[in-house]
Amino acid sequence: MARTYTLGKRAQAQAETRQRIVDAAVELHGEIGPALTSMSAVAERAGVQRNTLYAHFPDERSLLLACSAASLERDPLPDAGEWRGIKDRRARLATGLAAIYAWYARNEQLAGCVLRDAEFHPPVREIVALRYGPLLAAYEKVLGEGLSAPQHALLRVALGYFTWRSLVRESGLKPGMAVATMEKAVFAA
Repeated sequence: MARTYTLGKRAQAQAETRQRIVDAAVELHGEIGPALTSMSAVAERAGVQRNTLYAHFPDERSLLLACSAASLERDPLPDAGEWRGIKDRRARLATGLAAIYAWYARNEQLAGCVLRDAEFHPPVREIVALRYGPLLAAYEKVLGEGLSAPQHALLRVALGYFTWRSLVRESGLKPGMAVATMEKAVFAA
């Protein structure tokens, strides 16, 4: 019996160490971006040796997968399925954009760094495609139902993080006004 108890404590300590590593990496990803986050910096921030870090995460990809999973578990992106029941297309679009833009606001620093780095860093691009790609495709399908090609093109623009940032942070629009602006633009196309 004592041996099982010891193994349980050891497993718990390993899980806590793993979580500390993931938390440290997510913090760094939100501060400087995943492309500039070195494994050494993660180990230092987590308070572990590099060999401990590599025992949990043998490469950058495995760490990126764990970080993206943890981030999306803490604050999942909105579920497009919730908007399917909204018959009015304008109301559906406005509801969807409001939910997506609220998520961007809550995750501004991390999302900005990650999406910026996905433009030039292949491992980050892969993880973004894996984690966000299916969700964005679902958003386009549900919110883009019945839209013309130009409207659908503007929908893609409206769904983007950098569009939200430009409207809300750089131009100073209130979130509701940003949603209304993009809803009108999409349907005016």
